[in-house]
Amino acid sequence: MRGKMRKFLAVAAFLATAASPPIPASEAGAAAAKPAALDITAIAKARYGNDAAWYESRIPFFESADTKIDAVYYYRWGLFRAHQRDLGAQGYVTTEFADDVDWQREPYASLNDASGFHIAEGRWLNDRRFAADYVDFMYEGGNDRHFTDHMADSVWGRYLVDGDRDALLAHMKTMRHIYRLWDEKFDFTKGLYFVEPLLDATEYTVSSIDASGGKDGFRGGDAFRPSVNSYMFANARALSRMAEMSGDTAMAKDYAARADALRTRVLADLWNPALGHFTDRHQTTNEHVKYWDPVRNRELVGYLPWMFDLVPDEAKYSKAWNHLLDPQSLAGKAGMRTVEKNYEYYMRQYRYLGDARECQWNGPIWPYQTTQVLTGMANLLDHYDERGPVTRSDWMRELRLYTQMHYQGRGADERLDLEEDYDPETGKPIVGLDRSHHYFHSGYNDLILSGLVGIRPRADDVLEVNPLLPGAGDPQALAWFRAERVPYHGHEVSVTWDVDGAHYGRGKGLAIEVDGREVARRADLGRLEVAVTRKANAPIAREENLAVQLVRSGFPKPSASSGTDAEKLHDAVDGRAWFYPELPNGWDSAVSPKPQWYALDFGKTVTLGRAELAFFADGKQFAAPRSVTVEAWRDGRWNKLGSPAAVLANGITQVRWPALGTDRIRVTMTPQPGRAIRLAELKAFAR
Repeated sequence: MRGKMRKFLAVAAFLATAASPPIPASEAGAAAAKPAALDITAIAKARYGNDAAWYESRIPFFESADTKIDAVYYYRWGLFRAHQRDLGAQGYVTTEFADDVDWQREPYASLNDASGFHIAEGRWLNDRRFAADYVDFMYEGGNDRHFTDHMADSVWGRYLVDGDRDALLAHMKTMRHIYRLWDEKFDFTKGLYFVEPLLDATEYTVSSIDASGGKDGFRGGDAFRPSVNSYMFANARALSRMAEMSGDTAMAKDYAARADALRTRVLADLWNPALGHFTDRHQTTNEHVKYWDPVRNRELVGYLPWMFDLVPDEAKYSKAWNHLLDPQSLAGKAGMRTVEKNYEYYMRQYRYLGDARECQWNGPIWPYQTTQVLTGMANLLDHYDERGPVTRSDWMRELRLYTQMHYQGRGADERLDLEEDYDPETGKPIVGLDRSHHYFHSGYNDLILSGLVGIRPRADDVLEVNPLLPGAGDPQALAWFRAERVPYHGHEVSVTWDVDGAHYGRGKGLAIEVDGREVARRADLGRLEVAVTRKANAPIAREENLAVQLVRSGFPKPSASSGTDAEKLHDAVDGRAWFYPELPNGWDSAVSPKPQWYALDFGKTVTLGRAELAFFADGKQFAAPRSVTVEAWRDGRWNKLGSPAAVLANGITQVRWPALGTDRIRVTMTPQPGRAIRLAELKAFAR
């Protein structure tokens, strides 16, 4: 289906482009006279303040006629940065929770279930280190299969953006090994994978609640699920493509056959004709449920096959999208319900931690599955003919509901903070736990770049753009947008939409630039395809942070003049830095007129030439110090290494000196009057 569809689309796109209205000469002249380039430095400063330097050379920049989408776009890059944990010699990993949780993989604070989102977001960075390090970590022992995932497919998706063949194939053998480990969850008689919903990151779903007789649902309820089978289909397809690229024809055929067999079984057995939806089948038998019986209600998980193009382009299947628009089914006022409204145990609360409600997926909005469904809907709208009832206007409306979820408070107290789950009628957060703030278990910027902007990454030397915007006059339309500094196959791409040419003054319509030169334009919304010969990416620059304390009892060992709580001391060298007031992180000094210090004992001689200091300030209790001096222990005393020209609050203060060997360093700080110092993170490098 996919191969024929691609050929059809290539012809259709060419015809659509050729048939688009010509650009008037006057507008073409305006395009040459007035570039649409964004003021990157000003935007970075406005969005990130003193931390702007981290973003300016790394992220793609974006603006649109919707200021809320813009704000959340930049918030989500801040979220991505906050969840980069520097492990030192092992590079960076991406975390889900900023606060430690007891089910994460220690000592790294990693989990594998949202890795697909993390890689999908990170593939759009101009600095390729973060996604590269994370993939290396996961395939060098980090993926313990704690949860289901579609990592192999997401690594393929990263390749579609950066075109790096060597990086794609580097872990192919390990990917294959991990794939086969999932045989333990494969029912060979049915040809399908099964899993406990909890291990699918979806506790308290229909299969697990019903298997308990409605009494619980946290554990148990093993089921043949559309999710795990779609993931394994996508991973098999990715492995087949990688094997073909590497010249291993036997492996390519093997995994293509596995993917085809899974597709056949999902369509035959997980499509529920009575509900017109893909649903679970129970894998267990007890007094409440029976093996192979389908579950009794529709859930959002039924849309996951579209996320990976598993579903044929047939009206029989696309009609399932009716349920997403139905207020009596999956359409809540504030977003997508995880199970439809008429489920017997819809929104019943099962778990509490004190007075705080726990996360469960029997109705609440969940950013994790909202992202998956929006991705599947984007695929449906981009390259299926049988789209059912959904339109581009529906996609944009759901994107805006998702956007609104990121906002907390009202008026002057309004702030951006994505949490774990939300009430589908009010849009208010449910969980309310400290760990829930700024939760990275979803995607957003990939939806903006591949959906709204419409950059559809490909394996061949073609740049394809098809924005998922409704036409002018639709209430969900956007009059203009621009995405800039988007990496693609070693190039830098910009995409501009201006409905009437009034905003950017370069002519109306959709335009593509590659490396600063306009290469394609059409006067209306639609698909554009441009030949782009790939070129080598800039090499990844790596430096090792020597100051990370992964194991709390190990080296380097921190100490301080005050605030000597062991966990706080560790927080300043745990490899994580952010400046969210809702999530305290770092070492806090006492409020004192005396200088304060924070020291590290490396337990051996190390060569150091630079330090990075992240100071948090909130305008109330904490302020950046007035002055800072970095010292090294040598010859039985502390020797000054250097001081910064300026100390930044909520940004990175750099201190440099001629490289030297030492086994201890100390940061001495002069506090602001009446304010404590919070050192969110200290990093130390050889140069």
